[in-house]
Amino acid sequence: MHETTNASKTRRIMLLGSGELGKEVIIEAQRLGVETIAVDRYAGAPAMQVAHRSYVIDMLDASALRDLILSEQPDLIVPEIEAIATEALVELEQEGYHVVPTARAAKLTMDREGIRRLAAETLGLPTAPYRFADSLEELRAAVAELGTPCVIKPIMSSSGKGQSVCRSEAEIETCWQYAMDGGRAKKQRIIVEGFVHFDSEITLLTVRSVSGTTFCAPIGHVQKDGDYIESWQPHEMTEKQIQQAEAIASAVTGELGGYGIYGVELFLTPDGVLFSEVSPRPHDTGMVTMVTQDLSEFALHARAILGYPIPSVRLLGPGASHTLKADRDADQFRIVGLEEALSLPNTQVRVFGKPHTKPGRRMAVALSSAEDTGQARELARRAAESLAIVYE
Repeated sequence: MHETTNASKTRRIMLLGSGELGKEVIIEAQRLGVETIAVDRYAGAPAMQVAHRSYVIDMLDASALRDLILSEQPDLIVPEIEAIATEALVELEQEGYHVVPTARAAKLTMDREGIRRLAAETLGLPTAPYRFADSLEELRAAVAELGTPCVIKPIMSSSGKGQSVCRSEAEIETCWQYAMDGGRAKKQRIIVEGFVHFDSEITLLTVRSVSGTTFCAPIGHVQKDGDYIESWQPHEMTEKQIQQAEAIASAVTGELGGYGIYGVELFLTPDGVLFSEVSPRPHDTGMVTMVTQDLSEFALHARAILGYPIPSVRLLGPGASHTLKADRDADQFRIVGLEEALSLPNTQVRVFGKPHTKPGRRMAVALSSAEDTGQARELARRAAESLAIVYE
């Protein structure tokens, strides 16, 4: 355990998962006088660096997770990642603990099967056609049925790990193995999705609070290998598309319930808006809100889960984010180029402080604002390209 002095004896939150998004949530919670505890599977995670206390445990170990929660007695349990023993959270909620937004939401969104079946089969929301497979043989059958190209994903993973586009029958086995290597929690089951020909994909940040349901301006983003590279806000949409998007987001978040921010991912297609996925927590593409909104997604999440009102969310102006990613495993490295990046107008940089690099791991993000999203994207791209990871 790592501990820092804490004079506050007010409410206590425990963050399960302590990455860069959780770090910002902890900062916002502390601004509201809350005691904070950060938990992750490795030491020195970003949120641990700012929390009052931190612990390293295997969060998929139900007994270890339960023991820690019983020891710390948090007022709010705040999952930041999917890879958590959600059955333990369900039991703890039944015993009176408060899981954000709810234990059911954490459990359903932990794997893609639960949330996809809820959206498509229970709520009747429009989605891409899909099948599930538990073996290579079942995958071959699913691909034959849906056709190629199709998207193959583990039912549980993060940041696009294990996700690939299968373009021919010859690639099926490679895609299967990639999904097996990238999945979390030793789950062998995968989801196969028919390829959606979309104009763009967006994140609609949806906030449930004592003030009701509030929507942030839509966020456009570009993904590569299932993980986001850049995002911008606002994304241009027609009034009809906005109405469809908000109706889908209202339906799925209303069913999941609780207070907090949800990142609802949607496809904008010529035939209408399709539901893709939902995260019951701040979304990586939403880091752009740190320069575009009067209340960032992290401030909104903290307010909502603590039961404080959110009378409005104001878009200050267009902005964009662009990530810096590592390309290898390393413990000794430096991030350089900040002076050049910060010489650009209306530009900020967030260095996450992760202690290790891995191929594709986000290590920092550039954030820029401008008169329009095109200019903001260009500034953020230039700033991110000014940054570099020097391996030692």
